[in-house]
Amino acid sequence: MKKITWLLPLVCTTLFVDAQKKNDRKTLSNLQTHVTYLCSDKLEGRQTGAPGEQLAAAYLSSQLEQIGVSPRGDNGFLQTFTIRESREPDNCTLSLNHDKLVSGKQFIALPFSAGKSAKGEVLPAVNEPDNIWLINITEIEADPHKSKLEQYLQQTQIAAKSGATAVIFYNGKETPAEVNGWHKQAMAPASIPAVWVSSDVSKILGNDDANAFQIDMKIAFKKVKVTGTNVIGFIDNQAPKNVIIGAHYDHLGKGANNTIYHGADDNASGTAALLELARMLKSARIKNHNFVIIAFSGKEEGLAGSSWFTSHSEGIDLMSVNYMINMDIIGDLDASRGVQIGGIGSSAGWPEIIGSVAAKDTRVVYDSSSTGTSDHASFYKKNIPVLYFYTNAHKGIPEADDNPDKINYDGTLTVIKLVYDIIGKTDNMEKLAFNSGTARK
Repeated sequence: MKKITWLLPLVCTTLFVDAQKKNDRKTLSNLQTHVTYLCSDKLEGRQTGAPGEQLAAAYLSSQLEQIGVSPRGDNGFLQTFTIRESREPDNCTLSLNHDKLVSGKQFIALPFSAGKSAKGEVLPAVNEPDNIWLINITEIEADPHKSKLEQYLQQTQIAAKSGATAVIFYNGKETPAEVNGWHKQAMAPASIPAVWVSSDVSKILGNDDANAFQIDMKIAFKKVKVTGTNVIGFIDNQAPKNVIIGAHYDHLGKGANNTIYHGADDNASGTAALLELARMLKSARIKNHNFVIIAFSGKEEGLAGSSWFTSHSEGIDLMSVNYMINMDIIGDLDASRGVQIGGIGSSAGWPEIIGSVAAKDTRVVYDSSSTGTSDHASFYKKNIPVLYFYTNAHKGIPEADDNPDKINYDGTLTVIKLVYDIIGKTDNMEKLAFNSGTARK
């Protein structure tokens, strides 16, 4: 009997270690599954408001439901928000010497263009009233205090005051993709049409041997409303305090030549970790906090999703939030760089808490800044203590190469365990004090 009793602690320890290894293997497998789906081609880079974002939101909702997390959005798990209301070109036409140009590639109506028609016989280098003007943008003195788009608007306004019926800008150095991207900005329309033309058309307009050009254009717009979707779950422990755990799941969508930016590290890694933390917390004995699980969209649109939530957090009293944890780009852990943690300055208690749970073999690098360009900043502005976990340290993976095979899944698991241990450490503590000395209101 003595021998059996002496062996019992060793047996229990072995069983615990085996169970932990099994749990780790399950988490690693789940992480790969989540990242692979979020980076699949059919999601097309998860751009906010695009069909791929909706597919991602549906996947995240189904995963949270399977875990047993309760929905806490406006419509199930979903919280829809408006990013912008603007307009975009619609059935625009432009013919040059009776040759039709391709809208969106060879010519693009500028965001401030009037929706009107204009036609005329235009002489090169002759800008006269009651006719279409050709403006060589390289001959315009650049204004360092204005963006390119603002300079185009300024030149259009000058031309309109001088009697121009429309403006065509040529020899611009922008790509069609860049000019099309300007339509994300809502701008008051000018009084005349204004279009940008590509390099091949610019060569025609700038040809020294050119005669008069027959130009006929029709510019029209349609109203567009771009919306994004947050995915929100709630683990209700009937506790008085809440902890918010978030990660953004949107990315950049497509680039030049329809290249899909899959965004594995940025930020399928953080989103996958969010799901796994939700699974772990749902069955944990950490019961003195409720947990709000939020997958944000609109991060790449100026933190639109997290900003919306902090202003429309019906059902979640922000005064009851102890702190917020944000995971953004955590799939590239390197031993030399370590785990980067921002937001340390948002509460005086953070360094001691993190230091007490961080593994000795994991390097932790503190960043006292509590603002920045990720979603924790929206909560910091509401006087809520924050932590921001990332591993990339601004090293940067080229967008075209940010794919699932580049993710350090073991490193991601290391970050998950650190976040989990911090949450466990704070569970029996008093509410963290916000460092008001660094607050921005």
